[in-house]
Amino acid sequence: MLVDILSSQEAAVLQDLIAASSHIVITCHKSPDGDALGSSLAWADYLRSLGKESVVLVPDAYPDFLQWLPNTEKVVRYDKHTEEGDLLLRTADLVFCLDFNEASRVDQMQEVLESSPAQKVMIDHHLNPNMDTALTLSHPDLSSTSELVFRIVWQFGAFEAMPKSWAVAIYCGMMTDTGGFTFNSSRADIFFIICQLLTKHIDKDKIYRKVYNNYSHWAIRMRGFVMCNKLNVFEEQHASFFSISRKELHDFHFIRGDAEGLVNEPLRIKGMKLSISLREDDRKPNLVWVSLRSVDDFPCNRMAETYFNGGGHLNASGGRLFCSLEEAERITRNAIMEFRP
Repeated sequence: MLVDILSSQEAAVLQDLIAASSHIVITCHKSPDGDALGSSLAWADYLRSLGKESVVLVPDAYPDFLQWLPNTEKVVRYDKHTEEGDLLLRTADLVFCLDFNEASRVDQMQEVLESSPAQKVMIDHHLNPNMDTALTLSHPDLSSTSELVFRIVWQFGAFEAMPKSWAVAIYCGMMTDTGGFTFNSSRADIFFIICQLLTKHIDKDKIYRKVYNNYSHWAIRMRGFVMCNKLNVFEEQHASFFSISRKELHDFHFIRGDAEGLVNEPLRIKGMKLSISLREDDRKPNLVWVSLRSVDDFPCNRMAETYFNGGGHLNASGGRLFCSLEEAERITRNAIMEFRP
Protein backbone atom coordinates (compact mmCIF):
# COMPACT_ATOMS: atom_id res chain seq x y z
CA MET A 1 0.00 0.00 0.00
CA LEU A 2 1.02 3.60 -0.53
CA VAL A 3 1.77 5.86 2.39
CA ASP A 4 -0.03 9.20 2.39
CA ILE A 5 1.89 11.78 0.39
CA LEU A 6 0.17 14.82 1.92
CA SER A 7 0.15 15.85 5.54
CA SER A 8 -3.29 16.14 7.13
CA GLN A 9 -2.97 19.93 6.99
CA GLU A 10 -2.00 19.92 3.30
CA ALA A 11 -4.88 17.60 2.48
CA ALA A 12 -7.37 19.79 4.31
CA VAL A 13 -6.12 23.01 2.65
CA LEU A 14 -6.25 21.44 -0.82
CA GLN A 15 -9.77 20.10 -0.34
CA ASP A 16 -10.99 23.44 1.05
CA LEU A 17 -9.49 25.37 -1.87
CA ILE A 18 -11.19 23.08 -4.38
CA ALA A 19 -14.54 23.20 -2.58
CA ALA A 20 -14.50 27.01 -2.46
CA SER A 21 -13.66 27.47 -6.15
CA SER A 22 -15.91 27.65 -9.19
CA HIS A 23 -13.53 28.89 -11.91
CA ILE A 24 -10.50 26.59 -12.01
CA VAL A 25 -7.58 26.67 -14.44
CA ILE A 26 -4.89 23.99 -14.73
CA THR A 27 -1.64 25.00 -16.39
CA CYS A 28 1.81 23.53 -17.01
CA HIS A 29 5.19 24.51 -18.39
CA LYS A 30 6.13 25.67 -21.89
CA SER A 31 6.51 22.94 -24.53
CA PRO A 32 4.47 20.44 -22.51
CA ASP A 33 5.87 16.92 -22.37
CA GLY A 34 4.07 13.71 -21.48
CA ASP A 35 4.18 14.34 -17.75
CA ALA A 36 3.04 17.97 -17.95
CA LEU A 37 0.12 17.18 -20.24
CA GLY A 38 -0.70 13.82 -18.65
CA SER A 39 -0.80 15.16 -15.10
CA SER A 40 -2.88 18.17 -16.18
CA LEU A 41 -5.46 16.06 -18.01
CA ALA A 42 -5.59 13.60 -15.12
CA TRP A 43 -6.09 16.37 -12.56
CA ALA A 44 -8.92 17.78 -14.69
CA ASP A 45 -10.53 14.33 -14.65
CA TYR A 46 -10.27 14.25 -10.85
CA LEU A 47 -11.83 17.70 -10.48
CA ARG A 48 -14.59 16.64 -12.86
CA SER A 49 -15.34 13.67 -10.59
CA LEU A 50 -15.96 16.21 -7.81
CA GLY A 51 -18.39 18.14 -9.99
CA LYS A 52 -15.81 20.87 -10.65
CA GLU A 53 -15.24 21.92 -14.23
CA SER A 54 -11.77 23.20 -15.12
CA VAL A 55 -9.82 24.31 -18.16
CA VAL A 56 -6.38 22.99 -19.08
CA LEU A 57 -4.40 25.97 -20.39
CA VAL A 58 -0.96 25.27 -21.89
CA PRO A 59 1.56 27.90 -23.01
CA ASP A 60 2.16 26.48 -26.48
CA ALA A 61 2.23 23.37 -28.64
CA TYR A 62 2.86 19.87 -27.39
CA PRO A 63 4.23 17.03 -29.53
CA ASP A 64 2.16 15.23 -32.13
CA PHE A 65 2.70 11.94 -30.29
CA LEU A 66 0.63 13.24 -27.35
CA GLN A 67 -2.35 14.51 -29.33
CA TRP A 68 -4.15 11.17 -29.03
CA LEU A 69 -4.51 11.52 -25.24
CA PRO A 70 -8.14 11.63 -24.10
CA ASN A 71 -9.59 15.15 -23.76
CA THR A 72 -6.74 16.94 -25.56
CA GLU A 73 -9.39 18.50 -27.80
CA LYS A 74 -10.46 20.54 -24.76
CA VAL A 75 -6.97 21.93 -24.08
CA VAL A 76 -6.54 25.68 -24.72
CA ARG A 77 -3.22 26.83 -26.20
CA TYR A 78 -2.22 30.26 -24.95
CA ASP A 79 -0.07 31.08 -27.98
CA LYS A 80 -3.05 30.50 -30.28
CA HIS A 81 -5.81 31.84 -28.04
CA THR A 82 -4.09 34.54 -26.01
CA GLU A 83 -7.17 36.65 -25.30
CA GLU A 84 -9.09 33.61 -24.09
CA GLY A 85 -6.14 32.54 -21.95
CA ASP A 86 -5.81 36.02 -20.43
CA LEU A 87 -9.52 36.02 -19.58
CA LEU A 88 -9.34 32.54 -18.04
CA LEU A 89 -6.50 33.55 -15.72
CA ARG A 90 -8.00 36.94 -14.84
CA THR A 91 -11.36 35.42 -13.86
CA ALA A 92 -10.10 32.22 -12.20
CA ASP A 93 -10.42 31.79 -8.47
CA LEU A 94 -8.05 28.80 -8.36
CA VAL A 95 -5.08 27.97 -10.60
CA PHE A 96 -3.22 24.67 -10.39
CA CYS A 97 0.41 24.89 -11.54
CA LEU A 98 1.49 21.40 -12.55
CA ASP A 99 4.97 20.14 -13.39
CA PHE A 100 6.85 23.42 -12.99
CA ASN A 101 8.59 25.03 -10.05
CA GLU A 102 8.69 28.71 -10.99
CA ALA A 103 6.53 31.07 -13.03
CA SER A 104 9.20 31.68 -15.68
CA ARG A 105 8.62 28.12 -16.92
CA VAL A 106 5.33 29.20 -18.52
CA ASP A 107 7.22 31.71 -20.70
CA GLN A 108 4.87 34.24 -22.31
CA MET A 109 2.10 33.37 -19.81
CA GLN A 110 4.22 34.43 -16.82
CA GLU A 111 2.96 37.97 -16.41
CA VAL A 112 -0.72 37.12 -16.58
CA LEU A 113 -0.23 34.08 -14.35
CA GLU A 114 1.55 36.08 -11.67
CA SER A 115 -1.01 38.91 -11.82
CA SER A 116 -4.01 36.56 -11.67
CA PRO A 117 -6.07 37.17 -8.49
CA ALA A 118 -6.64 33.42 -8.16
CA GLN A 119 -5.29 31.30 -5.36
CA LYS A 120 -2.46 29.15 -6.73
CA VAL A 121 -1.50 25.56 -5.94
CA MET A 122 1.75 24.02 -7.14
CA ILE A 123 1.85 20.26 -7.74
CA ASP A 124 5.34 19.39 -8.90
CA HIS A 125 8.40 17.14 -8.58
CA HIS A 126 11.23 19.51 -9.51
CA LEU A 127 13.83 20.83 -7.11
CA ASN A 128 13.74 24.27 -5.48
CA PRO A 129 10.10 25.40 -5.85
CA ASN A 130 9.94 29.18 -6.06
CA MET A 131 6.42 30.55 -6.45
CA ASP A 132 3.98 32.53 -4.35
CA THR A 133 1.23 29.98 -3.70
CA ALA A 134 -1.53 29.20 -1.27
CA LEU A 135 -0.22 25.63 -1.23
CA THR A 136 2.96 24.07 -2.59
CA LEU A 137 3.01 20.29 -3.00
CA SER A 138 6.58 19.60 -4.08
CA HIS A 139 8.05 16.08 -4.05
CA PRO A 140 11.33 15.91 -6.01
CA ASP A 141 11.82 12.32 -4.86
CA LEU A 142 8.92 11.13 -7.03
CA SER A 143 9.27 9.94 -10.61
CA SER A 144 6.86 12.46 -12.07
CA THR A 145 4.09 14.92 -11.39
CA SER A 146 1.71 12.29 -12.71
CA GLU A 147 2.79 9.96 -9.90
CA LEU A 148 2.09 12.76 -7.42
CA VAL A 149 -1.38 13.30 -8.89
CA PHE A 150 -2.08 9.56 -8.60
CA ARG A 151 -0.99 9.51 -4.99
CA ILE A 152 -3.13 12.52 -4.06
CA VAL A 153 -6.20 10.97 -5.68
CA TRP A 154 -5.40 7.64 -3.99
CA GLN A 155 -5.00 9.31 -0.59
CA PHE A 156 -8.36 11.05 -1.02
CA GLY A 157 -10.01 7.67 -1.64
CA ALA A 158 -11.13 8.67 -5.13
CA PHE A 159 -9.27 6.04 -7.16
CA GLU A 160 -12.28 3.78 -7.73
CA ALA A 161 -14.27 6.67 -9.20
CA MET A 162 -11.59 7.59 -11.73
CA PRO A 163 -12.30 6.79 -15.40
CA LYS A 164 -10.04 4.97 -17.83
CA SER A 165 -9.03 8.30 -19.41
CA TRP A 166 -7.54 9.35 -16.07
CA ALA A 167 -5.48 6.15 -15.85
CA VAL A 168 -4.24 6.53 -19.43
CA ALA A 169 -3.04 10.08 -18.74
CA ILE A 170 -1.33 9.07 -15.49
CA TYR A 171 0.44 6.10 -17.07
CA CYS A 172 1.57 8.16 -20.07
CA GLY A 173 3.00 10.85 -17.78
CA MET A 174 4.87 8.39 -15.59
CA MET A 175 6.14 6.40 -18.58
CA THR A 176 7.49 9.40 -20.50
CA ASP A 177 9.17 11.03 -17.48
CA THR A 178 11.06 7.82 -16.72
CA GLY A 179 12.03 7.00 -20.30
CA GLY A 180 9.74 4.00 -20.41
CA PHE A 181 10.59 3.17 -16.77
CA THR A 182 14.32 2.98 -17.49
CA PHE A 183 15.46 5.69 -15.04
CA ASN A 184 14.24 7.18 -11.76
CA SER A 185 11.83 4.27 -11.47
CA SER A 186 13.28 1.68 -9.10
CA ARG A 187 10.89 2.22 -6.19
CA ALA A 188 8.35 -0.49 -5.49
CA ASP A 189 5.64 2.19 -5.20
CA ILE A 190 5.87 2.89 -8.92
CA PHE A 191 5.03 -0.66 -9.86
CA PHE A 192 2.24 -0.84 -7.30
CA ILE A 193 0.76 2.21 -9.04
CA ILE A 194 1.12 0.56 -12.46
CA CYS A 195 -0.70 -2.52 -11.15
CA GLN A 196 -3.56 -0.33 -9.97
CA LEU A 197 -3.72 1.55 -13.28
CA LEU A 198 -4.01 -1.76 -15.13
CA THR A 199 -7.24 -2.48 -13.23
CA LYS A 200 -8.72 0.40 -15.25
CA HIS A 201 -8.17 -1.74 -18.38
CA ILE A 202 -5.60 0.53 -19.98
CA ASP A 203 -3.49 -0.97 -22.77
CA LYS A 204 0.02 -0.04 -21.64
CA ASP A 205 1.57 -1.56 -24.78
CA LYS A 206 -0.58 0.60 -27.02
CA ILE A 207 0.25 3.69 -24.97
CA TYR A 208 3.95 2.91 -25.47
CA ARG A 209 3.48 2.49 -29.23
CA LYS A 210 1.48 5.70 -29.58
CA VAL A 211 4.24 7.67 -27.85
CA TYR A 212 7.45 6.00 -28.99
CA ASN A 213 6.46 4.44 -32.35
CA ASN A 214 4.73 7.43 -33.83
CA TYR A 215 7.40 9.21 -35.89
CA SER A 216 7.36 10.23 -39.53
CA HIS A 217 9.95 8.68 -41.83
CA TRP A 218 11.66 12.09 -41.88
CA ALA A 219 12.11 11.97 -38.12
CA ILE A 220 13.69 8.52 -38.35
CA ARG A 221 15.99 9.69 -41.14
CA MET A 222 17.04 12.68 -39.03
CA ARG A 223 17.90 10.41 -36.11
CA GLY A 224 20.07 8.24 -38.31
CA PHE A 225 21.79 11.29 -39.78
CA VAL A 226 22.51 12.79 -36.36
CA MET A 227 23.91 9.58 -34.87
CA CYS A 228 26.06 8.94 -37.96
CA ASN A 229 27.31 12.44 -38.69
CA LYS A 230 26.90 14.65 -35.63
CA LEU A 231 27.77 12.52 -32.60
CA ASN A 232 30.90 13.58 -30.70
CA VAL A 233 32.19 10.91 -28.30
CA PHE A 234 34.69 11.58 -25.52
CA GLU A 235 35.67 8.09 -24.46
CA GLU A 236 37.96 9.08 -21.60
CA GLN A 237 35.27 11.35 -20.17
CA HIS A 238 32.49 8.77 -20.79
CA ALA A 239 30.50 11.56 -22.40
CA SER A 240 29.05 12.62 -25.73
CA PHE A 241 27.14 15.42 -27.39
CA PHE A 242 25.52 16.12 -30.71
CA SER A 243 24.08 19.25 -32.30
CA ILE A 244 21.27 19.84 -34.76
CA SER A 245 21.26 23.04 -36.78
CA ARG A 246 18.26 25.01 -37.98
CA LYS A 247 19.11 24.04 -41.58
CA GLU A 248 19.17 20.36 -40.65
CA LEU A 249 15.80 20.70 -38.94
CA HIS A 250 14.45 22.24 -42.12
CA ASP A 251 16.05 19.58 -44.34
CA PHE A 252 14.37 16.82 -42.33
CA HIS A 253 10.96 18.55 -42.13
CA PHE A 254 11.19 18.87 -38.35
CA ILE A 255 8.01 19.13 -36.29
CA ARG A 256 7.77 19.42 -32.51
CA GLY A 257 8.59 16.11 -30.88
CA ASP A 258 10.78 14.70 -33.66
CA ALA A 259 13.89 14.91 -31.45
CA GLU A 260 12.14 13.60 -28.34
CA GLY A 261 14.28 10.96 -26.61
CA LEU A 262 17.15 11.28 -29.08
CA VAL A 263 19.45 12.46 -26.29
CA ASN A 264 19.10 9.02 -24.66
CA GLU A 265 20.53 7.11 -27.63
CA PRO A 266 24.26 7.72 -26.92
CA LEU A 267 23.79 6.30 -23.41
CA ARG A 268 23.50 2.90 -25.10
CA ILE A 269 27.26 3.10 -25.81
CA LYS A 270 29.21 0.92 -23.41
CA GLY A 271 30.63 2.98 -20.55
CA MET A 272 28.75 6.16 -21.48
CA LYS A 273 27.61 8.22 -18.48
CA LEU A 274 26.52 11.52 -20.01
CA SER A 275 24.75 12.58 -23.20
CA ILE A 276 24.02 16.16 -24.26
CA SER A 277 21.80 17.33 -27.10
CA LEU A 278 22.09 20.81 -28.65
CA ARG A 279 19.29 21.94 -30.94
CA GLU A 280 18.98 25.32 -32.59
CA ASP A 281 15.55 26.83 -32.25
CA ASP A 282 13.75 26.42 -35.56
CA ARG A 283 12.60 30.05 -35.54
CA LYS A 284 14.61 32.27 -33.19
CA PRO A 285 18.27 33.06 -33.95
CA ASN A 286 20.91 32.64 -31.24
CA LEU A 287 18.75 30.29 -29.17
CA VAL A 288 19.96 26.74 -28.56
CA TRP A 289 17.93 24.22 -26.57
CA VAL A 290 19.97 21.87 -24.40
CA SER A 291 18.96 18.45 -23.05
CA LEU A 292 21.16 16.41 -20.71
CA ARG A 293 20.82 12.79 -19.63
CA SER A 294 23.12 10.80 -17.36
CA VAL A 295 23.32 7.53 -15.48
CA ASP A 296 24.21 6.56 -11.91
CA ASP A 297 25.25 9.50 -9.73
CA PHE A 298 26.44 11.95 -12.40
CA PRO A 299 24.69 15.28 -11.63
CA CYS A 300 23.62 16.60 -14.99
CA ASN A 301 21.35 19.05 -13.14
CA ARG A 302 24.43 20.78 -11.68
CA MET A 303 25.99 20.90 -15.14
CA ALA A 304 22.77 22.41 -16.52
CA GLU A 305 22.77 25.07 -13.82
CA THR A 306 26.47 25.89 -14.24
CA TYR A 307 26.71 25.98 -18.02
CA PHE A 308 23.29 25.99 -19.65
CA ASN A 309 21.01 28.38 -17.70
CA GLY A 310 18.90 25.43 -16.64
CA GLY A 311 18.40 22.69 -14.13
CA GLY A 312 16.29 19.65 -13.47
CA HIS A 313 16.82 16.22 -12.02
CA LEU A 314 20.00 14.30 -11.24
CA ASN A 315 19.83 12.22 -14.43
CA ALA A 316 17.55 14.32 -16.64
CA SER A 317 17.92 18.07 -17.07
CA GLY A 318 17.62 20.84 -19.59
CA GLY A 319 18.56 24.41 -20.34
CA ARG A 320 19.14 26.93 -23.11
CA LEU A 321 21.94 29.06 -24.48
CA PHE A 322 21.58 32.45 -26.14
CA CYS A 323 24.34 32.13 -28.69
CA SER A 324 25.28 30.52 -31.99
CA LEU A 325 25.35 26.74 -32.32
CA GLU A 326 29.14 26.88 -32.73
CA GLU A 327 29.50 28.76 -29.43
CA ALA A 328 27.13 26.30 -27.77
CA GLU A 329 29.36 23.44 -28.92
CA ARG A 330 32.41 25.17 -27.42
CA ILE A 331 30.60 25.66 -24.10
CA THR A 332 29.55 22.01 -24.12
CA ARG A 333 33.10 20.78 -24.68
CA ASN A 334 34.24 22.92 -21.74
CA ALA A 335 31.47 21.56 -19.56
CA ILE A 336 32.40 17.98 -20.34
CA MET A 337 36.07 18.60 -19.60
CA GLU A 338 35.32 20.32 -16.29
CA PHE A 339 32.79 17.81 -14.95
CA ARG A 340 34.52 14.72 -16.41
CA PRO A 341 31.80 12.16 -15.72
